[in-house]
Amino acid sequence: QVQLVESGGGLVQTGGSLRLSCAASGRTFSTLVMAWFRQAPGKEREFVAGISRSGGSTYYTDSVKGRFTISRDNAKNTVSLQMISLKPEDTAVYYCAASSRGVVAITPPPYNYWGQGTQVTVSS
Repeated sequence: QVQLVESGGGLVQTGGSLRLSCAASGRTFSTLVMAWFRQAPGKEREFVAGISRSGGSTYYTDSVKGRFTISRDNAKNTVSLQMISLKPEDTAVYYCAASSRGVVAITPPPYNYWGQGTQVTVSS
């Protein structure tokens, strides 16, 4: 089992920045592919960013490229999402996800571990 705990959400104005963190426990962190998803009210959960086991490869949805950066620290069992130039359309609950499958996927399956989510609200 893997436990994921997100932190760092909040309220920010358009153009502002936030840094989300996710702490993992329960399994060797370096064996997990990690990702961030988000879900806005009335919408499906969508992929935001993903990172390979070593951190050597990262992936982003087009709408956040150049503004968001995913990173991981395998020594500290954490994955982070640095978000800059935030827009109102970034408002959502952000979820940390982990997969033991070894491949960064852009759909919720095959991520088999999820955090509880953290709210990000960007005011206009």
